[in-house]
Amino acid sequence: MKLIELQDIHKTYHLGEIDVPVLKGVSLSVSQGEFVALMGTSGSGKTTLMNILGCLDRPTSGRYWLESQDITELSPDERAKLRNQKLGFVFQTFNLLPRTNALENVIMPLSYNGVNLTDQEAQRQGEELLQRVGLGERLDHEPSQLSGGQQQRVAIARSLVNHPAVLFADEPTGNLDSKTSEEMLGLFRKLNEEGVTIILVTHDEEVARSARRIVRIHDGVLVSDEPSPAVQAPGEASLKEEGKPTRRPFWALPRLRWMLRTALHGLRRNLMRAALTTVGIIIGVAAVIAMMEIGRGSASAIQRTIASMGANNLMVMPGTAASGGVSFGAGSVMTLTPQDAEAILKEAPAVRATAPVVRARTQVIYGNRNWVPIFIYGTIPEYLDVREWPLAEGDMFSEQDVRNASKVCLLGQRLVKELFQDESPLGKEVRINNVAFKVIGVLSPKGANMMGIDQDDILLAPWTSIKYRVAGSAMANVNQSAQTTTSSIDTKVNTLSQKYPNTKVNLYPEQSAIQAADTPLPVRFTNVDQIVAAAKSTREIPAAIEQITQILRERHRIKPGAPEDFNIRDMTEMTKALSSTATMMTKLLLVVALISLVVGGVGIMNIMLVSVTERTREIGLRMAVGAWARDILQQFLAESVLLCFCGGIAGILVGRGISLLITALLGWPTEMSLDAILAAFAVSVGVGIIFGYYPAWKASKLDPINALRYE
Repeated sequence: MKLIELQDIHKTYHLGEIDVPVLKGVSLSVSQGEFVALMGTSGSGKTTLMNILGCLDRPTSGRYWLESQDITELSPDERAKLRNQKLGFVFQTFNLLPRTNALENVIMPLSYNGVNLTDQEAQRQGEELLQRVGLGERLDHEPSQLSGGQQQRVAIARSLVNHPAVLFADEPTGNLDSKTSEEMLGLFRKLNEEGVTIILVTHDEEVARSARRIVRIHDGVLVSDEPSPAVQAPGEASLKEEGKPTRRPFWALPRLRWMLRTALHGLRRNLMRAALTTVGIIIGVAAVIAMMEIGRGSASAIQRTIASMGANNLMVMPGTAASGGVSFGAGSVMTLTPQDAEAILKEAPAVRATAPVVRARTQVIYGNRNWVPIFIYGTIPEYLDVREWPLAEGDMFSEQDVRNASKVCLLGQRLVKELFQDESPLGKEVRINNVAFKVIGVLSPKGANMMGIDQDDILLAPWTSIKYRVAGSAMANVNQSAQTTTSSIDTKVNTLSQKYPNTKVNLYPEQSAIQAADTPLPVRFTNVDQIVAAAKSTREIPAAIEQITQILRERHRIKPGAPEDFNIRDMTEMTKALSSTATMMTKLLLVVALISLVVGGVGIMNIMLVSVTERTREIGLRMAVGAWARDILQQFLAESVLLCFCGGIAGILVGRGISLLITALLGWPTEMSLDAILAAFAVSVGVGIIFGYYPAWKASKLDPINALRYE
């Protein structure tokens, strides 16, 4: 039975403009079970012929059949499959993987045969072959720990691991002493007796006589052939490809396991270089995480500052009255009540807190000093929550104080400075429009707002106290302490304004001012000058405005299409400006950090290109034992991704450590960001894929025969 048949094989190498013919019309057939010695001097073309027979090289012209299959028309991957399943190679220079033990060298071809073997099964098969060649006690020895004969035995065991139909041996005794050479030839004869077809390339006449058939080649032409009768070796059926499964995709668990193991072995051979390569990724990922956490912390601090300045606040103002086309201004219609504030807080999901406000403008007197503050606000305890305004000392008045219209107040820093100078105001009384209020708290400094108005020039009291004890009605934007009783003067002096004499008679004695202040009369409609509300976040301000509008229209029974009797003001422009500044700062930090990550990726590409160059012979060896182009691509890509994966994990830890260290030592605000950690990790793996793809692609495009010859 013919196993190999060559018909008029030519091979010509093109060196620039020069054509160098090596094989000149070779025709040859080899039967199953033969032991053929291909003999010739150096340069005669015997190695080129063996490379063509072993599917490592293609003929320039001619036909080649292996087990009746035309090999010349096969694709590179189909030829790799044939090399893995039917052919075995024993090279003159052994071609063992460095820093890899004998067992791992032997089972390396199993990575590419598509057979679903467990780790234990593969190791058991490799151990049996090493014991068969007499190296059962050298399983863990690396090539540098083995003699030349022992390395050749490992190479023979590797060539047999996939049960090939044909075994090619290229000068297998060229680097061995005479005793070891004889042992190798004896091993080949034994394998041939077991049914393995062997084609041995040699220039040694003594070695050639060990074969059963000698084919001589000279200057690319077969000059003699001394065949022996074809012998059918036992066990032929076991050499067939029957029942072998097709190659599994790389994401299948066995293939993925082999791929990761191969990548780990490749990186382990240059452990220091791999560690130094990951430093760039570690720095990049750590920089991304640290910068993002610093940026988020700073942005949150800025957002809190913006919120404390009132950027998250909404002011609900009452409507405007008009008559004859003349508008009377804001607040001329009493439309807002404390109950509106309660309803907004209860029914608006985007609102965090609300507070009604009654305003006044009058003198505040203490002893012989007086001051007219910019703001005298009557409100509820939640006002400080709305404005995010903590107390410097003392306490806030309570809801009970609001219900009882208690005469208690809080002072801003400006008012404290003007009235009390260096003494503490707590427990002392100030007079507001001749009403004594006890100071129970002092607000912390807040400074000027975005319009330059001093926010610390303020007095806060229960809104019931301001409305009923101080203002007496809705707020008038005048200094109420400067008002005079002009009404009484008018009635006494301007008598021309009355057509008839004043005939009004008081049947009952009128209340004194003190009695009226101490017993405020209940009213059916209690209005407030405005309602302040705080949105849960800057992003939810539009939603809060929409919800407040809907709630108040329903409460005020405003028909669809009718104008609203209130208006809502926000600080959209200021919020946008400050938020965009914080966002821009965070993005700038992220860009700076990503630059370092890209630099780390370039370093990985450089190292992987160096690795491809250094491991060219290894790539050729893997292709010779059956690795497809995609196997090489996946291997080097896996190494690159594995480097970035390890660098990403280490970078996350380093980045978090830097962030915590900055907070502890410098006091800068930082905020942990799970999104940033996941994004940085994903980017690092992406960098491994992007920057590792070109070196991996370059490795996969190498020609196996040229790679094996690379020096």
